[in-house]
Amino acid sequence: MSTIEATGLVKHYGEVKALDGLDLFVPEGTILGLLGPNGAGKTTAVNILTTLIRPTAGAATVAGADVVKSPGKVRKRIGLSGQFAAVDENLTGFENLDMIGRLYRLGRDSARVRARELLERFDLTEAGDRPVKTYSGGMRRRLDLAGAIVAEPPVLFLDEPTTGLDPRSRTEMWGVIRDLVGKGTTLLLTTQYLEEADQLADDIVVIDHGREIAHGTADELKAMIGGERIEVTVTTTDAVAQARDILATFSGGEVQVNERSRKLIAPMSGGSVEFRHVLRDLEAAGIAVYDVGMRRPTLDDVFLTLTGDVAESGLDSQEEKVGV
Repeated sequence: MSTIEATGLVKHYGEVKALDGLDLFVPEGTILGLLGPNGAGKTTAVNILTTLIRPTAGAATVAGADVVKSPGKVRKRIGLSGQFAAVDENLTGFENLDMIGRLYRLGRDSARVRARELLERFDLTEAGDRPVKTYSGGMRRRLDLAGAIVAEPPVLFLDEPTTGLDPRSRTEMWGVIRDLVGKGTTLLLTTQYLEEADQLADDIVVIDHGREIAHGTADELKAMIGGERIEVTVTTTDAVAQARDILATFSGGEVQVNERSRKLIAPMSGGSVEFRHVLRDLEAAGIAVYDVGMRRPTLDDVFLTLTGDVAESGLDSQEEKVGV
């Protein structure tokens, strides 16, 4: 039995289907990465599993407790770090964690000890007695995650926990997450950083319009689209269309184009020989190239291949209003 189980989750907001029959299973002591474009329904799924909203249909249990029938039991067994740091700016870091500890009924002395312990663990000791309004974004995110684990919950939900962090802070946060899971915590992670899922997740579910569209490990998802990728960045916008036509002759028409950056990406199966042919044809066409290279597929390729351009769909604006 999985620590987190969801079957057939449906959530409607008027005419909008934020979730449309989603299944999720997370075994104990593992990390599930929930990926999808803006508006895919990731936050809706987290909100249902953490009892913040009720599903329109379907069922879910967390640590053996039903999220609809026994929400109180669920809340006692989980920690949640949302997209925005849920901390009181007018309190110090220590006071925030101490308050959370008391709300969990740890007792005055235990709450204070736990607060100091977590400040040290998250490298916030020097800032612990300063008001949170003086903290940087990265410090607030670390404090928020510390708050989510004050009571050492067996299940943790992290909804885009490293959004807005600089690379160093993100790497530090990954270390904390690995440490928690290494000690037995079960974790559901939503993220738009594909590298984050690649680094952390034991299993990945990609969703779009509230439905699962792919499921597997990072390596399995990459294998789905197979082969190597050629990346070409041309020097002028006028050359993008012609470069796309050239790449299409080698990739069967499958070319991803970013007009703004003038970058084109296409799958290649012929290795270095085909790579040289592409360069030859680009040169023959008089197309000036700023950068070009071959690489193996990444989760970004999986994400783009599976979801296309749907991140700008109409569901996004609706989700912004209702917190999907």
